[in-house]
Amino acid sequence: MSDEEHQFESKADAGASKTYPQQAGTIRKGGHIVIKNHACKVVEVSTSKTGKHGHAKCHFVAIDIFNGKKLEDIVPSSHNCDVPHVSRADYQLIDISEDGFVCLLIENGNNKDDLKLPTDDALLTQIKDGFAEGKDLVVSVMSAMGEEQICALKDIGPK
Repeated sequence: MSDEEHQFESKADAGASKTYPQQAGTIRKGGHIVIKNHACKVVEVSTSKTGKHGHAKCHFVAIDIFNGKKLEDIVPSSHNCDVPHVSRADYQLIDISEDGFVCLLIENGNNKDDLKLPTDDALLTQIKDGFAEGKDLVVSVMSAMGEEQICALKDIGPK
């Protein structure tokens, strides 16, 4: 045996996957699924039985959680589908820069500056108007598959 210690150079992250496999037949309405490399929320599932030697097929209709586009996929119910790890976190809004980025306060006291304003016009005007009025705003940030986007807004009162 060797007495010297081994040095490991790690250039990767913790190895956590952006998705996990789940059998297509067990995915339900309201769940999440990856269709064409987009994290989507399932709005409709229908299962069809096929002939003697075929598989039962699941037809998924889903909406992309980041851009709102409708996507469809048909998968044999016994096969695995990718399901994204979707998480949601609330941050306090500190500032909005001229180039469309927001500055958010994270729970540990640091700032998060790498997030753009949402593309949804209604939410965008709510955020800009509330910030201009000097309200304390908390934004909900949804993240999945390496993407993050502001998806909701809460007003916690005046500053």
